[in-house]
Amino acid sequence: MTNKHNISRRSFLKTLGLGTMAVSTPAIVGCASGERNTTDTEPPVGKMTYRKNPKTGEQVSLLGYGMMRLPTVNDGSAREDGDNEIDQDMVNRQVDYAIKHGVNYFDTSPAYCQGKSEHCTGIALARHKREEFFIATKLSNFSPDTWSREASIAMFQNSLKELQVDYIDYLLLHGIGMGEDGMEEYKERYVSNGILNYLVDQREKGIIRNLGFSYHGDIAVFDYLLQMQDNGEIQWDFVQIELNYLDWKYAKQINERNTDAEYLYGELTKRNIPAVIMEPLLGGRLAKLPDPLAKKLLERDPEHTVASWAFRYAGTPQGVLTVLSGMTKMQHLKENLGTYCPLKPLTEQEMRWLDTELAGELMSYNTIPCNDCKYCMPCPYGIDIPAIFVHYNKCLTEGNVIREAQSSEYGKARRAFLIGYDRSVPRLRQADHCIGCGQCQSHCPQRIRIPQELHRIAQYVEAIKQGQDAPDDNR
Repeated sequence: MTNKHNISRRSFLKTLGLGTMAVSTPAIVGCASGERNTTDTEPPVGKMTYRKNPKTGEQVSLLGYGMMRLPTVNDGSAREDGDNEIDQDMVNRQVDYAIKHGVNYFDTSPAYCQGKSEHCTGIALARHKREEFFIATKLSNFSPDTWSREASIAMFQNSLKELQVDYIDYLLLHGIGMGEDGMEEYKERYVSNGILNYLVDQREKGIIRNLGFSYHGDIAVFDYLLQMQDNGEIQWDFVQIELNYLDWKYAKQINERNTDAEYLYGELTKRNIPAVIMEPLLGGRLAKLPDPLAKKLLERDPEHTVASWAFRYAGTPQGVLTVLSGMTKMQHLKENLGTYCPLKPLTEQEMRWLDTELAGELMSYNTIPCNDCKYCMPCPYGIDIPAIFVHYNKCLTEGNVIREAQSSEYGKARRAFLIGYDRSVPRLRQADHCIGCGQCQSHCPQRIRIPQELHRIAQYVEAIKQGQDAPDDNR
C-alpha cells in the first residue's frame, strides 16, 4: 500500500487486521469416494459459456477464476500455506491456460494469499492484452485501522498499482454484513468516512467500471443496500452472494443468522442485478459428500463428478453472471473448464431434487457449517479452528462419530477419529486449548458459535480417549 509512509507487506497486513489470515471465496474441486476422475480430460477450446453484463453488454465467462488459492513452490496452496513462496511460473501457466479456454473474469483482494494475490495476479495478467480479461478486486478494509478515508483510498490505489492496471472492471465493498453489528460496521467502513461517495466518483471517472458488494451475514445490511437502489440513491452493478444447492433453502436452518440463497438471488433478480457466485462447493463440502449421497449423483450421471453437479447448479440460473472457483492445481482448472465449456444446464426437476431432496439428506448429517474460509484465523492461542471442524465433519459423514461405547462400531470409529485428529491437527492446536475468548466468532460468515463448537468437540475427544460414552450432540 502506498501512502506518506512506506510500509512493508507485513505491516500492510496488520493494518488489514488479518495477520497471517488468508481470506477465501471458494472452492477447490475434489473427488468423493468412488467418484469418477475426469481431471486428465482436456477441455475443449472455444466452448466457454458466457453471460452478458446488462450494463456494459460485455460477455463474461461463466467460470470465474478466484485468485485466493494460488499455488506455492512446495506444491501447496497460498491460502493454507501462506508462509511459502507463491509459484509465479505456475500462476502464469494456469492463467494462460484459463484465458486460452475462455476464462476472462479474475477475482482477487488485497487480503488474499497473505496480501500477495493482487501482486501475483497483476504479473500474470499483465502478459495479456487488457481487453482479454476483467479484473475484480475488493476494498477489504476490515480492520478499524483502515476505516479512515486516507487508509481506504490508499488501499484502493494500491490495488491499481499491484494489478498493473489503470481501471478496475469490478470493484466490491468486501464482506458487507460481517461483525457483531453489521450495519454499524458497514457505516464505519464506507459511509462515515465518505468512501462510498469516493467509489461512486471513481466509477463516474471510469476508474471503476462496475461497483458492487459481497454479502456475508446480516440481512438487514443486504436489504438496506438494495433499498438504497430502490430509492435512487445508488446503482449497484452486481452483487456477490453465496449460492449452492445446500444454501438455497437450508442456510437459515444451518444457522439462524444466515440467509437462504433463494431469498438473496430472488431480491437481485427482481432488480435485474447480476449475481456473482461464491462458495458453489461450500469450501469443498459439496465435492466430498457422504458416500451414500455421492453414489446417488454418480448413478444419475456416471460421466461427471460429484463436484460438477454443484457447479452446474450454481451456473444454471440465468441471473448468474459468473461462478467463482479457487483453483490451486491445473487439474482443478481443467475439471471446472470441462463443466462450463459449455455448461449443460440442469433441468428444473434436477435443480429441485438437489436443493430439496439431496440437500435435506445432507442436512441430516448435522455437520458444522464451516466452509474452511479461514476468516476466523489466526487464533491468538494457536487453535487451528478450520482444520478441527473439517476433521470432525469428515468423521461425521464417514460414520466415525459414535457416542455409545457399547456400539459394535465404537472401537473402529474411535481409532479412526483420534488417529486422524492427531494427523490433521497438531496437539497444541487442538480444540481443548480454546479458552473461549470469542475473538473468532464475529469474523465467521456462517455465524458459527465457534467457542461452543470447539468445547463440544474437546469434550467428545476426551470422552472417547477414555473409552466412555460421549456427550449427546445437542446443538
